[in-house]
Amino acid sequence: MKIYLLGNIANVQTGPFGSQLHKEDYVEFGTPMVTVEHLGNRAFTKQNLPMISDSDKKRLNKYVLNEGDIVFSRVGSVDRCSYVDNKHLGWMFSGRCLRIRPCNVVYPLYLYYYFCMENTKQFIRNIAVGATMPSINTKLMKDLEVPLPTMEIQQKIASILSALDDKIELNNKINENLESQAQAIYQSMFISTHHETDRMGLLSELITVKYGKDHKKLNDGIYPVYGSGGIMRYVEKPIYEKESVLIPRKGSLNNVMYVDEPFWSVDTMFYTEMKMPNAAKYVFHFVKSKDLASLNAGSAVPSMTTDILNSMEVRIPSMERLAEFEELVAPLYRTIKGNICQSASLASLRDTLLPKLMNGEIDVSEVKI
Repeated sequence: MKIYLLGNIANVQTGPFGSQLHKEDYVEFGTPMVTVEHLGNRAFTKQNLPMISDSDKKRLNKYVLNEGDIVFSRVGSVDRCSYVDNKHLGWMFSGRCLRIRPCNVVYPLYLYYYFCMENTKQFIRNIAVGATMPSINTKLMKDLEVPLPTMEIQQKIASILSALDDKIELNNKINENLESQAQAIYQSMFISTHHETDRMGLLSELITVKYGKDHKKLNDGIYPVYGSGGIMRYVEKPIYEKESVLIPRKGSLNNVMYVDEPFWSVDTMFYTEMKMPNAAKYVFHFVKSKDLASLNAGSAVPSMTTDILNSMEVRIPSMERLAEFEELVAPLYRTIKGNICQSASLASLRDTLLPKLMNGEIDVSEVKI
């Protein structure tokens, strides 16, 4: 296995500076531009994607993404990265990101998984500069050492790991479809048709909005910690143990989540307690149908307040109607939970295999691809 400097096997490019593209340049329809918040597990997330015009894309064509590129967060969580597949070909990346474009001696997906190893992530965190906000630059990344086996071995390792991620992505797509089905049932029961037992009221009649708390002093455990981007870590004790709807207090305000297991909510994330039986899924679909970002109460950072949430006008169904809705959508949510559990097991297997494959502890020479 030969060791290379990243700068010798890939092009490292910073995104466009702020002076090249301003917030007012974004358009409603155009080419998506990914930034730090869109770096998901292997693939980009699509929530609140800014768009740029065809003319700006042509002007900034050096920042267009190709299949096989790897996009890193340049500031903040500097160890986060996503892989560009053929579905995201032609997208752009922002000035808060770095693009790694591998050359022909390295298999792009292998390089992505190398970046996913905890040892590599820790190294990148250690070389970051800046006291208040960690950041990386092209020079720091170019000096990263990358051990490479033969191209055949690289492809086999990437194939094993990507098969697990492919199944996780499939589960995510199935869950998105199931959630859409539940949203359609909500729409049919409570929006498209009205029932004489329903009345109009305020969201505060259905929920109590609670503030999440800092989690840094908690020990590791089994309970998920939710931020606006999803699960951040697992801790020793939950903040709440019943069904809840999580609503961002800062950041991506539309990233509303439904949770039906004991959890911890961070201080930038509201959680909610239900005041009526079977109300959680109904509240989730109501809040999910609203554009919370348009209700932003912040300036520099998008913000949500308890007053805004509590004063939202909502249809208050009877307990019988809530029970009927629960009966219809509960099977969908059970399937969603099963897929989530399976994906968590697959992710754990992937993370266990990853270092063993990379360091040659597991021999893949006989694997057929």
